Amino acid sequence: MKIAFIGYGNVGAPLASRLQHLGHEVTLAAADPESASVRKALTRNPGLAVAAPREAVRAAEVVFLATPFQAAAAALEAVTEELKGKILVDCTNPVGPGLSHGLQNRQSGAEMVQSLAPESHVVKAFTIYGFENLEDNAYPACHVKPVMMYCGRDAVAKQAVGELIAQLGWEPLEVGGLEQALHLEHMTLLWVRMVRAQGHSPHMVWAVLRR
Repeated sequence: MKIAFIGYGNVGAPLASRLQHLGHEVTLAAADPESASVRKALTRNPGLAVAAPREAVRAAEVVFLATPFQAAAAALEAVTEELKGKILVDCTNPVGPGLSHGLQNRQSGAEMVQSLAPESHVVKAFTIYGFENLEDNAYPACHVKPVMMYCGRDAVAKQAVGELIAQLGWEPLEVGGLEQALHLEHMTLLWVRMVRAQGHSPHMVWAVLRR
């Protein structure tokens, strides 16, 4: 699959690298191909390609948005036309003062992303943990896979993202329409508060158990 990454820092870089190692054709959408973040991602995995944002998104089947939330609007504005009909995986989280929801719960960040790229198919995913579990999500001693919840409006887009989630070693759990993204963002805030503020191990994940 051809995949483009808009944003390749702590969240995007490990996901891009792991997907490339799985055999996908992964391109970093880079306005500045000599930037520190591009160099760091290529040091991690020289197999990643680099292209201008419009070129990278135009060629992709799936686009990952992994910028800081406050940078998402400008990043999407630069490729709005190229995103038409594309699957757009929203990996961002709107975090406000005191680890509150950055949009005051009026709407989810994913719904805002959908409004900024209205002709794309937004799927919220890869957001309920910190970057540590994007680097390594294996918990072999627990005999259970960590769950990755995701949501969106388009069934075909969700199926494609669910398959990527499974390939990366998570248990995919589709939780409904894009309105569910607000709840996933609050799960992220719960994880962040527990780990960053209260001192729990970052190697802590959610799991789904079925009888």
